[in-house]
Amino acid sequence: MLIKNDFEVAAPVEAVWQFFEDIPQVAACLPGAQLTDDLGDDNYRGKVAVRMGPVKLQFAGTAVITERDEAGRRRPPRSAGADEKGRGQAALLVTAKLASSPGGTRVEVSQDLQLAGAAAQYGRGMIVDVTSVLMRDFSANMQSRISALERGVSADQLGSAAPASGFAIALSAIRLALARVLRRFFLPYQPRPS
Repeated sequence: MLIKNDFEVAAPVEAVWQFFEDIPQVAACLPGAQLTDDLGDDNYRGKVAVRMGPVKLQFAGTAVITERDEAGRRRPPRSAGADEKGRGQAALLVTAKLASSPGGTRVEVSQDLQLAGAAAQYGRGMIVDVTSVLMRDFSANMQSRISALERGVSADQLGSAAPASGFAIALSAIRLALARVLRRFFLPYQPRPS
């Protein structure tokens, strides 16, 4: 399943690209993520906890940076993991593209997500909504970290993002789903062309 999100960061492209080069900093921005080992050669081991409805999944796995495109400002990590209780598996290829914008940097994120097991039972809408909430939180955490680093705060002082609150994610995902339904309901009827 391909999921696309985008967000703005109030910092120049070079600063955002430099931030993306520091994988521990990036991992610290994702709610529920924990980088456990740097295996060298752009290979990492970590954990991610995600709540999908009533099910909390705790994935442990690896991530590897598959390529570096300095000119195109792309650096896609490929990750795969399994739920620690054996309830599912996930594979993810994330591609982030950076471009200058009037407010700083526009980040376009494309996530090719493959799920099996408990997480795969949820519909695309719920998975997209939960992903959107996590990306919103990621972008806010990233903005805060970049601003703090620019003020001279060390990375060690910043710590990691707070764990993802299942209740808060669920409420935000429900709001997104309701907004999607209301948009469909209130959009004017447009007949199909013959």
